[in-house]
Amino acid sequence: MRAISDELSDRFYERDDVVRTLVVTLLAGQHSLVLGPPGTAKSEMARELTRRIEGASYWEILLSKFTAPTRMFGPIDVAALTRGEYRQVYDGRATTAHVAFIDEIFKCSAAALNETLGYLNERIYHPENGGAPIPCPLIGAITASNELPSGEDLAAIYDRLLVRIEVGYLSDPSNFAALVRSAVGRPAAPKRTTVELAALRQAVVEAVPAVEVPDVIVDAVCTLRAALRRKELVASDRRWRQSVGLLQASAYLEGRPAVAETDLSVLTHVLWDSPAQRPTVEREVLQLVNPDAKEALDLADTMDELEAQLDAMAGQSREALSEWVITKAHNKLATAGRRLEKLREEAAGAGRSTAAIDRVSGRQRAVRVRVLTEALGMDASMVQSQL
Repeated sequence: MRAISDELSDRFYERDDVVRTLVVTLLAGQHSLVLGPPGTAKSEMARELTRRIEGASYWEILLSKFTAPTRMFGPIDVAALTRGEYRQVYDGRATTAHVAFIDEIFKCSAAALNETLGYLNERIYHPENGGAPIPCPLIGAITASNELPSGEDLAAIYDRLLVRIEVGYLSDPSNFAALVRSAVGRPAAPKRTTVELAALRQAVVEAVPAVEVPDVIVDAVCTLRAALRRKELVASDRRWRQSVGLLQASAYLEGRPAVAETDLSVLTHVLWDSPAQRPTVEREVLQLVNPDAKEALDLADTMDELEAQLDAMAGQSREALSEWVITKAHNKLATAGRRLEKLREEAAGAGRSTAAIDRVSGRQRAVRVRVLTEALGMDASMVQSQL
């Protein structure tokens, strides 16, 4: 599973944390939501991960407001119907799937809502003919959406998705250039590690739950809950309890017999309801786990302020823009860049994750490019060569 995570991280630019979180969620036997605009590789990432499980029954669907439950869980057997028998054909549908990818999950039709809830929450399906519930072998589902749910009915599905991951368009200019170059020519076939279904099941059912959760981790989770409640961010007891399995899965993925403080970072994707809450959750988590990453997020605020100032100066003269760069933007960008490099060295040297720092570094480079090209009028190719 580590090899699969590494391969997908190499393939999808700026998605290291996303890929790892999806793998951890699957190992915990939970469901995830990938939230972001169209064209951010949500579907491709999900397919690449789920299709690497050898021997698993894989099912995917793109939902709409008109998707009938029978299309998801099993169409009516027409041949049997002509004989006066009412049966459904379950093969190749959600009912027999070990792993699932559900795109546009919040476009679930009203007719399919209750069955989808039962499928995600209890892994069961109630047949159309009213027979006994059918157990489904689902290990975990990866879902995707371009938007958050609206309405109480869809909120119930949203609550069943323990892990929520935001994705956006590429921010690092060098990664964007690599993406453009990848569209030219015929790339070499990527390395493709797979895992057997039986091995994955053994990990989910036996190995992950066997990972120890030390008292110091329990104390840290209690501290985090109190800190978030002071910020008026309250998660349900069920969500907190389920998140323990994610911590165990994170430790298992790294080959550790017990949960460590660094595993708490996965909670960044669990404890928010709206994207506006995510930065607060991330800061509180990193305060416990990774102080240098917390400082990096503070530097990200500086980048946001500079971009807001640049947007506000649209239409001003080149002289005014140049003066702003010289007196304000240049020094702030340079100082932030040097500090981020130092933070990364310290984190790497201590064996801590550099994912948050790398993300902010990419943001710093992206803002620098905007400043040089839009405020100073430099050519984009010239700017790229200097990065």
